[in-house]
Amino acid sequence: MDQKTYRVSVRLKPSVLDPQGKTVAHALHALGFDEVQDVRIGKLIDLKLAADLPDDEVRSRIESMCQRLLANPVIEDFHLLEH
Repeated sequence: MDQKTYRVSVRLKPSVLDPQGKTVAHALHALGFDEVQDVRIGKLIDLKLAADLPDDEVRSRIESMCQRLLANPVIEDFHLLEH
């Protein structure tokens, strides 16, 4: 069966504090990278799906996966990245 890979970006919503990002920003400053203004940490998820799914169905299925499992819609946003 042919497969096609899709990439989803999941990040904390802008209004949600990101303690991991703050820690990385602090560490970068300690290493002399004073130009860093802010850091937000997210995750990338690669999904391999059957290549014969229509594009509109792929988007719908991936959105459902994100809403139900891959992202926490209360505190995270997700985006299907085009590639």
